[in-house]
Amino acid sequence: MQKKLKIKKGDLVTVIAGEYKTKDIKGRVLAVNRDNNRAIVEGVNMVSKHTKPNTKAPKGGILKKEAPIHISNLMVIDPASGKPTRIGRRLNDKNKLVRYSKKSGEEIK
Repeated sequence: MQKKLKIKKGDLVTVIAGEYKTKDIKGRVLAVNRDNNRAIVEGVNMVSKHTKPNTKAPKGGILKKEAPIHISNLMVIDPASGKPTRIGRRLNDKNKLVRYSKKSGEEIK
C-alpha cells in the first residue's frame, strides 16, 4: 500500500528548499508521482529538452519543460493567509476525511 501524500495535483505550492527557494516561486502542481515521492510544479525546476522534429514540434529544437521535484522540498500555500503551511487530516461534519491547514484551520480543497 502506498503512503498518502500531503500534496495533490492542483495544489498551490511554494519551494522551501533547493535552487528555487530564493526565487520565492508559487506554482500549481501539475502531476504527482507517488512511487518516487516527486511532483511536477508549474514553472519550477525547468530543464532544456532537445527534440527531433515531430508532429508536436515540427521544427524540433530545444524545449523548456518542468522536471520533477521532491515533495519534501514543497509546502502547500494556506488558502486564507497565502503563506506556506503544514497539512493535517481530520473528519469534517459529513464524517469524511479532509485535508486542512495547520495555520488557519481552513479546509484545503
